[in-house]
Amino acid sequence: MNILVTGGAGYVGSHCVRALCNAGHRATVLDNLSQGHRAAVDPRARFIHGDLAHPALLRETLSSGRFDAVLHFAAHLDVGESVRDPLKYYRNNVANSVALLHAMHAAGIQRMVFSSTCATYGQPDEMPLTEDTPQQPINPYGRTKLAVEWAMRDSADAWGLGGCALRYFNASGAATDGTLGEDHDPEIHLVPIVLQVALGRRESVRVFGTDYPTSDGTCIRDYVHVEDLADAHVRAIESQPASTFRAYNVGTGRGTSVREVIAAARDATGHPIPSVDAPRRPGDPPRLYADASKIKRELDWTPRFADIRPIIETAWTWHQTHPDGYPAG
Repeated sequence: MNILVTGGAGYVGSHCVRALCNAGHRATVLDNLSQGHRAAVDPRARFIHGDLAHPALLRETLSSGRFDAVLHFAAHLDVGESVRDPLKYYRNNVANSVALLHAMHAAGIQRMVFSSTCATYGQPDEMPLTEDTPQQPINPYGRTKLAVEWAMRDSADAWGLGGCALRYFNASGAATDGTLGEDHDPEIHLVPIVLQVALGRRESVRVFGTDYPTSDGTCIRDYVHVEDLADAHVRAIESQPASTFRAYNVGTGRGTSVREVIAAARDATGHPIPSVDAPRRPGDPPRLYADASKIKRELDWTPRFADIRPIIETAWTWHQTHPDGYPAG
C-alpha cells in the first residue's frame, strides 16, 4: 500500500514508518518538525515538511499522492499543557484532524488508523480497561482525542471511511537496534526521565504521589513497547475494511508501578537513580492498564515485550548512544 503518515517524524510515528517500510509498504511522512525529528524518518520514506493547518498543501499532497491509506499521529500530547492551553489542543488535535478527514474524503481515501489514547477513558473505577469501558476523559488532551474518534465514527457512517482508533497506553522503549528512540523537549515521560537521571542529566526523579491504594503507594500504568505499537498499526491498516469504525486497546495487560519502573531502571543501568517523593498530580488515576484481548483476537497481535525490564533495556541502549537525542537539523 501507499500510505501517508502524519507526524511520522515523532516518537511512535517514526517507529511505525520503519515497520511499514519493512512490511513492503510505501510511506510518505508529513511532519512540521515542531515535535518530531528529520533524522528519525526512515530513509526509505518520502518526507514532506508541512503542516496539517495549511489546507492547500494538504489538498495537494492527498490529491496527487494516490494514497491508499493514512496513519495519523500528528498531535500535541502533554496533558498538563492541554489544561493550561486547551485551545492549542483543540486547534491542532481536533481542527487539523477534521481538515485531514475532509481532504481524505475529497481525494477518495477511505482507510485511516488514528493514534488515540487510554486518556479517553478518564478515571474508570474498574480494571482492566476494555473497549466498552465508558469514555469520560478528564482533561482537554483526552477530550480532543475522543472528539477525533467521534469524527471518524460519523465519517464511517456518512461517507464510508474505514477508520481504526488505537487507544494505546504508555508508549515506552526504543528500537531494538538502538537507532530510534524517544527525544522530547521538555521530556514528560517516566522512562526517559529515569534514564536521564542515570546518565547524570538530572539529579533525581520525582515520584508524584506515594499514598495511592496500590501495592507500593505509587501509580500503576501499562507500559507497551514502541515496536509492539508499530506492529499493531501495520496490522490495523492492512486489515481495515471500508465503512467501518473499529477501536482497540493496545497494551500488555500488565500494570507496573512508578517504584517498580525505577527499580527496574536501577537494575538495568547499574546506577542508583535517586528519587524524591512529591505530592500527587491532579487527575492521576491510581491504576490504568489494558484488557488487550480484542486486538489479540481480531488482529492476531501479541506484544513481544511483556515485562518492563527489557523495555527499559532498549531505551537505555538508545539514551546511552544518544544522550542529546537526535542531531540538530
